[in-house]
Amino acid sequence: MADKIRVLVVSKGHAYNHDSFLAMLDSIEDIDATLVQQPAAQVVLQPGSVDRYDVVFFYDMSGIPGVGLLHDGANNTGVPPEGYRRAVEALVTTGKGLLFVNHATVSWPTWPLWRKMTGSSFMLSQGTLDGKVVPGSGYRGGHGPLPSANIRLVPQRAHPVLEGLEGGFFLADELYLKTADYEQRVLPLMRGDYRFVMENFTPPPLAPAAEKESWKHAPGSDLLVWANAVHSCPVVTSDVGDSPLAYDSPDYRRLIHNAIRWLASADARSWARDWVKSHP
Repeated sequence: MADKIRVLVVSKGHAYNHDSFLAMLDSIEDIDATLVQQPAAQVVLQPGSVDRYDVVFFYDMSGIPGVGLLHDGANNTGVPPEGYRRAVEALVTTGKGLLFVNHATVSWPTWPLWRKMTGSSFMLSQGTLDGKVVPGSGYRGGHGPLPSANIRLVPQRAHPVLEGLEGGFFLADELYLKTADYEQRVLPLMRGDYRFVMENFTPPPLAPAAEKESWKHAPGSDLLVWANAVHSCPVVTSDVGDSPLAYDSPDYRRLIHNAIRWLASADARSWARDWVKSHP
């Protein structure tokens, strides 16, 4: 039997249904997943310790300043501890596959490398992105007042991450309203058949009260799953994946399985090298 794909799963900082999430991972027979919470994950991600893993699956929400997070070693500043910063800088030179799901894209909003890794344009509050002032991102579902939207995820191209999902699939999950400028830097994989307009979303929950009251957002991106590369590492990012509504879905499980298999492959590493050359 072929060796299993060794996956390091990093969590903490955001509530989720552990049993359902772990059941999803256990259902994928050709992976060996190890779940490590922050801040212990910062030790496991150090060079040498992380070498045994083929893929790192980030599912933590860390590094958000001013909200009292205690698990990330940042002392509420949003600045990564020096040792963790160096570990992640080393990680992206290894060629390992990186998977970011849902709230992991929100982590470390003031750390440029993290945004470069995820490829996301999610903003916790109004700020500057790519030289432009953009509003904070809206959200729907999750722990917010609006229910999760039942949407169809639509494939955008033939790709190993989408094998067996060529017809798309339906999912009820948390959604984000983000600016679309980031799309030029990533490879679109799945879009959501939904109206990404501010009327369907709640203002950014961590923004100042005045910003929430006056919040406006132009129609946003419908891109929900994409591929990216940073240095020599292939990346897959999925905005969706918040709750058992996703974890228990056979189609979503296939998406995660496909992503892990591709990220661990030589083809993905080769693609990452080519992507970085063509998208400096």
